[in-house]
Amino acid sequence: MKQYKAAIVGYGGMGRWHKTGICKTERVSITGVYDINPERMKQAQEDGITKAYSSYEDLIGDKEIDIVIVATPNNFHLELACRAMEAGKLVVCEKPVTMTSDELQELMDCAAKTGSKFTIHQNRRADPDYLEMRDAVEKGLLGDVFEIESRVTGSRGIPEGWRQYAVAGGGMMLDWGVHLIDQMVMMMSPKKVTDVYCELYHVNYKECDDGFKMIMHFEQGPSVTIEVGTSHFLSAPRWLVFGNRGALTIPTWDCNGRIVRAKEHEVTWEEEIIYTKAGPTKTMAPRAKDTIEEIELDGDLWKPDFDIFYRNLADFLDGTAELRVKPEEAMRVMKIMEAAFESDRTRSVIKCEI
Repeated sequence: MKQYKAAIVGYGGMGRWHKTGICKTERVSITGVYDINPERMKQAQEDGITKAYSSYEDLIGDKEIDIVIVATPNNFHLELACRAMEAGKLVVCEKPVTMTSDELQELMDCAAKTGSKFTIHQNRRADPDYLEMRDAVEKGLLGDVFEIESRVTGSRGIPEGWRQYAVAGGGMMLDWGVHLIDQMVMMMSPKKVTDVYCELYHVNYKECDDGFKMIMHFEQGPSVTIEVGTSHFLSAPRWLVFGNRGALTIPTWDCNGRIVRAKEHEVTWEEEIIYTKAGPTKTMAPRAKDTIEEIELDGDLWKPDFDIFYRNLADFLDGTAELRVKPEEAMRVMKIMEAAFESDRTRSVIKCEI
């Protein structure tokens, strides 16, 4: 089977991620790299990439290259991706694919004009915690799901570098929101998002959001809460999902989740009132133990398979598969993020059909 050759522009953290991932994939190999920073070019050579291009023009002009991976700051994606497609390359753009939906449309127009194709590295579609949650919901283990909460929280602030600057496309909505929204859009498709409400956090950073909390609703579907925080000294569960027959929690990325659900739909109310430190309660009293069951989710079933992205590139170039991540899917995510930014600006719910 043919092995395809790729080159990376931008050898920062994600550039090195791509190099590591591709080295696990027999169908794609890394031929070379270009970065404006000499130290990163040196690092690439130390990592075993022997071909260092003197310019981006040299990289896209190399006829041996089949795939160009754009792993630069976000504000360079559009120009670099268009130039690579004009050179006849298959382009992989880091997320978010562009800064705005208008820019993404320009990129899609460029693809149509040149006949070349591009895709987006939405690698977290392969996250085991997401797949574990999705599998439980789709199997109906919770009954009819009415609420999904997806959170990623930490306390170390925005990583140093370009992510702290708006001009470069920094901030947590474009860094993490693009992943978490994409996960939910893929899970709920083809249902459309009908409204979005969002508040951006600026706890320690004024120029870029260092976190956010948003709520969106899908047509005939659940309420979805997505929260990202970089000033949370206690981490929230990665997933909380509530249905009319039970609930699911996955505390961390380790996939050590569990489900608590009712054995019977009908609830027998006890006569006695439960007394707590906050006073008496009957409505919020715990269920009788014989009416519920707990299911420990088998995290070992969900192994990371990030290499699936690169195998798909080879299959696409073979002509045997569609691209795993399509521009139209990225457009939906981009428009949802733009609705979130508008909601924060106006402090209002944004009605939509995305």
